[in-house]
Amino acid sequence: MDLERLKLARRMVTGMKQTQKAVESGKAEQVFVARNADERVIRPVLEICKQKGIPVTMVETMAELGKACSIKVEAAMAAVLTED
Repeated sequence: MDLERLKLARRMVTGMKQTQKAVESGKAEQVFVARNADERVIRPVLEICKQKGIPVTMVETMAELGKACSIKVEAAMAAVLTED
């Protein structure tokens, strides 16, 4: 499952703002988005990912995504970063 990649990532960011910055700067390898996140929040990042060809993996809930990121709160999105 793709969530394993997120759990084992050496470098990642969580949250909409940090994920969007990583995508825009070309540092994101893969983006994870919670299905139950607010559409207004995730839509702009999904559009940028599509334009830049960055793969997006949908996760069922924000709680599940937060747990995969090893944080104690829910997360709408997260990104695995390049190893540069």
